[in-house]
Amino acid sequence: MEPCPFVRLLVGNLALKIPVAARPAGAGVHPSASPCFAKIRLGKSPRQTVAVPLVPSDDHATADPPATPSSSASASGALAARFHLSKAELDRISAKPSLFAGGRGGRVKLKVSVYTGRRGTTCGVSSGRLLGRVTVTLDLKGMADGGGSRAVVFHSGWVALGKKKTKAGAGKGSSSLPAQLYLTVKAVPDPRFVFEFDGEPECSPQVFQVQGNLRQPVFTCKFSCRNAGDRNLNSRSMHSEPGSSRSWISSFGSERERPGKERKGWSVTVHDLSGSPVALASMVTPFVASHGTDRVSRSNPGAWLVLRPGDGTWKPWGRLEAWRERGGSGASDGLGYRFELLPDAAMGAGINLAESTLSATKGGKFTIDLTSAAGTPLSRSTSPGCSPRGSGDFGYALWPFPSYRGFVMSSTVAGEGRSGRPTVEVGVQQVGCTEDAAAFVALAAAIDLSMDACRLFSHKLRKELSAPDLLR
Repeated sequence: MEPCPFVRLLVGNLALKIPVAARPAGAGVHPSASPCFAKIRLGKSPRQTVAVPLVPSDDHATADPPATPSSSASASGALAARFHLSKAELDRISAKPSLFAGGRGGRVKLKVSVYTGRRGTTCGVSSGRLLGRVTVTLDLKGMADGGGSRAVVFHSGWVALGKKKTKAGAGKGSSSLPAQLYLTVKAVPDPRFVFEFDGEPECSPQVFQVQGNLRQPVFTCKFSCRNAGDRNLNSRSMHSEPGSSRSWISSFGSERERPGKERKGWSVTVHDLSGSPVALASMVTPFVASHGTDRVSRSNPGAWLVLRPGDGTWKPWGRLEAWRERGGSGASDGLGYRFELLPDAAMGAGINLAESTLSATKGGKFTIDLTSAAGTPLSRSTSPGCSPRGSGDFGYALWPFPSYRGFVMSSTVAGEGRSGRPTVEVGVQQVGCTEDAAAFVALAAAIDLSMDACRLFSHKLRKELSAPDLLR
């Protein structure tokens, strides 16, 4: 099946130039000495907030156009915000009238609001003083119709934050220039393979590849839970699988009995339609309650090892650690996680690809997105006809894994106690064979099961997870 069309909208190269005006005689903070930040929103999507660096400004009275910010300006070339649009969302944008932004079909508005002062809230009131707003109208109809195969730059340059103001009581021609914002707005076609679990991972579901209204089975999952007395890591469900995973798993985890409360022995094996195992996620470090508590702490996380078959045995591909983050005042706890890609032994330590927190109550989306991993500035000379995989796209290189660049994968994760069927998106550049896709499916199962593994030990797990042995 063909991949599903997606579009990534990238906003970056933010830089702010504030005209140098006379400082007030009394107490006060001059705008050019204050931290600045921007709130970026596409249509009705959630706002993304990012710091905006200042660049040197010429005298406010000069009529010359501002120069392009130098590449040495702090963070001026970094990615500021990213938005992911699926085919369904693009279709909604193209509808008339547009449900996403209103007005003409195919158009959506990107709004950038710039503030001076520190981010956050004080006594429930947002901090920062609004300096000005910029609106960029994007015509995505061509991409929604499937006609866009190359990146499109909608804006790259300076734009005024407001209008030039005439000073009160001043002579003719005496005016104050507005602040200037530099930004680049770019849309990149980003097709992805989409997979859906037909049930919760612990229920050994089928996995379907999805394209529009078409659903085609591609994998089956087998969940197993070793009982407390089973010290053999090759459980009965793995007899038909290549080689032994014992040596790899023992080197990345601990088999010893641990005192106190713990959850251990879970594994998910992904098979293709012929029944051959093509990926495995195994809990190699038990999820153990910290001393005197009923929660898995960040200092002692549980861990999964994701393996792929190769040369008649299982080979490590990635390691996922998870723990329970304590919520702040009035906030719920979170699921903290860290995923690293494991190179060959000769290549040294693993490479951290993702680290974040999901709401334990609401769940969220586990994402690996390396669009800005290298921190390389987006080329300001980029033309609309450039390749969407060009080296200037906000930094893609990640040595020694150059194929892992841009958007890699995402997976939905249900909140604890909620029934969820993970949906997995994988960038086409990451999938060269069945085992590639299966590894991401196994990783999605592991992060979903981690929500249960990190649940407070004072709460009872579902019977599918708490049974001593689920092998049939």
